[in-house]
Amino acid sequence: MDDRITIARGNSNASRDIATLLHPYTHLRKNEAEGPLVITEGKGIYVKDDAGKEYIEGLAGLWCVSLGYGEERLIEAATKQMRKLPYYHIFAHKSHDVAIELAERLLAMTPVKMSKVFFNNSGSEANDTVVKFVWYYNNALNRPRKKKIIARVKGYHGVTVASASLTGLPNNHLDFDLPIANIRHADCPHYYRYGKPGESEEDFASRMAESLDALIQREGPDTVAAFIAEPIMGAGGVLLPPKTYFEKVQAVLKKHDVLMVADEVICGFGRTGNMFGCETFGIKPDIMVVAKQLSSAYLPISATIISEPLYQSFLNQSDKIGTFGHGYTYSGHPVSAAVAVETLKIYEERRILDHVRKVAPRLQEGLRKFAAHPLVGEVRGIGLIAGIELVEDKATKRPFDPKAGIGAHFAKRAQEHGLIIRAMGESIGICPPLIITESEIDELVKRVGKALDDTLAFVQRSKKAA
Repeated sequence: MDDRITIARGNSNASRDIATLLHPYTHLRKNEAEGPLVITEGKGIYVKDDAGKEYIEGLAGLWCVSLGYGEERLIEAATKQMRKLPYYHIFAHKSHDVAIELAERLLAMTPVKMSKVFFNNSGSEANDTVVKFVWYYNNALNRPRKKKIIARVKGYHGVTVASASLTGLPNNHLDFDLPIANIRHADCPHYYRYGKPGESEEDFASRMAESLDALIQREGPDTVAAFIAEPIMGAGGVLLPPKTYFEKVQAVLKKHDVLMVADEVICGFGRTGNMFGCETFGIKPDIMVVAKQLSSAYLPISATIISEPLYQSFLNQSDKIGTFGHGYTYSGHPVSAAVAVETLKIYEERRILDHVRKVAPRLQEGLRKFAAHPLVGEVRGIGLIAGIELVEDKATKRPFDPKAGIGAHFAKRAQEHGLIIRAMGESIGICPPLIITESEIDELVKRVGKALDDTLAFVQRSKKAA
């Protein structure tokens, strides 16, 4: 046995972690030097580390723990299903009652009429499934050239080979030999960062739609199969679409017979104040992807939901091939499905949308007060999701040099003040559990202010030292 592992077992959680774990989305060298924050318990919107310090979980884990920690109904649902049927599959004409019930509930909730639900285990898998479905669909229609899928710069759709290719963030591609063939990226529709002087939001949206149209024309409309978009771009910095954007984009897609894929992994189930981001922004998808808040993240589960035309093409291909050759061992896992069913029941019974609509203005107004702060270029958000963009110069919108690590410093200072948020470069993501109260929002906002002031002091000291 490796000496490091043997020694670490007698030491702290942090040293044991360093000896054994490979962390996702982590600067590995820094983790070895500094060690991780080890979380050991949670209740409501709060979590505690292994030293007993309490934090507001200001990103709901990873945009996902909608009902907070310690929800007994979800714990009971998992326990009950574990005793009844801990596992079964849905391959080869098999099924089980909880997967059926969950599929029924999802189809009853979708913002446009959909046909069938396919279960996966994560948002990444669900979007990987999208790529295969789009290709399968066009093969069924005898359109072998119509295979290109357009995503967007700064969009995030996962980290499996195909979904990471859809993702429009450089670090998900560099040295992983991505993206794969047939993936293209359209412009990022961030009005604050990319709008031209004097250009209105509506004009910017028109320019984005015209740019997408031009991209499709260059590639050849007979080669472009689908366009995938998050209603709000989450990991790209919490970027809201400019006014009229999706209306204009969908007109372009319709003109060229291109499928609209809505990635609702972050926005779905109440985050924006509506059940789905599609409702908030007027999106009418052919395919919808949901995950995260589907089970309040208590167990892994996701779904790829398709329209009737796609399903009919799948039927024909299944006749031709003899099977539908796609699926995962844990597709529709009964325990995950049971927890998801209970989660959806709680959303309805507790009128979670009414709660989000009631408390969201407190969060948005509280954070927008920081728009005057010397480090803040933009505060943006809707419902219970928001982003703060840090800039070196407010007048010119000049960003900080990424090597300065200002966003990371801000996140570290917030953590010192008992608030966990996420820095995505110099964009700060805030996305608390949906159950947060107005008084808890006030405390979250207070801790954001402290971290901002600390970061300003750090920037000022750094400039003097230089």
